[in-house]
Amino acid sequence: MAQNQNMTEGKPTRLLFLFALPLMFGNVFQQLYTVVDTAIIGRGVGMDALAALGAVDWLNWMLLGIAQGFTQGFSVRISQKYGEGEKEGLKRAVGMSARLSAFIALFCTALCQACLPLFLLFLRVPEELKGTALLYTRILFLGFPAVVFFNYCSSVLRAVGDGRTPLKAMAVSSITNIALDMLTVFVLGWGIAGAAAATVFSQCLSGFLCALQIRKSKELRFGKEHIKADAASGKRMLRLGTPVALKNIIISVGGMTVQTIVNGFGMSFIAGFTATNKLYGLLEIAAISYGYAVTTYVGQNYGASKPERVKSGVRSAVFLSAATSLAIAAIMILFGRPITMLFISSESPLLAAKAGNIAYQYLFTMSAFLPVLYLLYVYQSALQGMGHTVVSMVSGIIEFVLRVGVAAAIGATGYETGIFGAEIAAWSGAALYLAAAYYKNVKKLLGNKDR
Repeated sequence: MAQNQNMTEGKPTRLLFLFALPLMFGNVFQQLYTVVDTAIIGRGVGMDALAALGAVDWLNWMLLGIAQGFTQGFSVRISQKYGEGEKEGLKRAVGMSARLSAFIALFCTALCQACLPLFLLFLRVPEELKGTALLYTRILFLGFPAVVFFNYCSSVLRAVGDGRTPLKAMAVSSITNIALDMLTVFVLGWGIAGAAAATVFSQCLSGFLCALQIRKSKELRFGKEHIKADAASGKRMLRLGTPVALKNIIISVGGMTVQTIVNGFGMSFIAGFTATNKLYGLLEIAAISYGYAVTTYVGQNYGASKPERVKSGVRSAVFLSAATSLAIAAIMILFGRPITMLFISSESPLLAAKAGNIAYQYLFTMSAFLPVLYLLYVYQSALQGMGHTVVSMVSGIIEFVLRVGVAAAIGATGYETGIFGAEIAAWSGAALYLAAAYYKNVKKLLGNKDR
């Protein structure tokens, strides 16, 4: 297929950047939707709705993390098979990934719908926000199969070097989502339920567009024989996907724990904290894109038994990530205040100003330490590309311990803005661990090549 890209030949820096670039544009569209969606809810429905959205933000991120975790793990096998040039093995990996993804989508949808009241209780969602938060989350949870569908299809395409199709799908989906948000909230008056329904529909659309491209590809199109139950193949795929999904669950539980502390600080703090969390995606746009590029690059070269290219590619990714993160940090520090105020609306100018100050302080703190987050993504993605997904899970545990530990300690003092340090501590601890694990494993990989 013309859009697939073999990354076992050519200059690593150029390959990584050109592969990551369309993914960045795709993430820009996705984050544009997130920003506009949050602004529409904050201004079209009210600050209470924005606070309700923030009160369950980590819960929704957890489901997204499960979808991304499993499908990213499965894609490691797909990229390695593509690098090996084994056509039938590639089709079996794509087919088994589809089978497992469908099961995960249905199981998690049923489980989360049943447990949703318990989740809201754990999050200590204020009583006045509970009804709105419950309605919004139920609709999003019903759409979880659509989330898995898109992440499965896009991860398959990225594994073989196709970053353009997910870009096109996210662009169409984001524009559609924004249009439907405007229609359901401002014209039809459906409030937060309309915004949630628009999100689910748009996710279905993006998954369908990526699935069409897979269907067109002779390399990726699989038949019934490729999705038959195969215990050995299924276990192999789950060994790759489960640790990444568990890592995301652990991180999200840590985030939810922090949110329980934030939910006790009052409406203005919750709204300000939520506004910046919605910008978190803008901060990590390039980090996610470089991460996908590194996983694909390392996976293909690992499968092709080219450890020297693995090392040189990760070195290039570190340089690209450092330069990009510094540029994004500078933009956010300079222009972050007016951006955060796009989300905040209140009948009380004093409350709006307080929420805006909280949002900018949090944004400034994260921007100042952004290079740490980018290095975390590079080393984590490199290890996943080599198949070391358990290391990724351990990094999630480190993030959990540091994020929750720092937040609990600061929350006990009542020093509200000090809780921003929990995120920085989590990034730093995980990044140090992942860097050490990467250099240990790449040294071992090069040593095995010399024997």
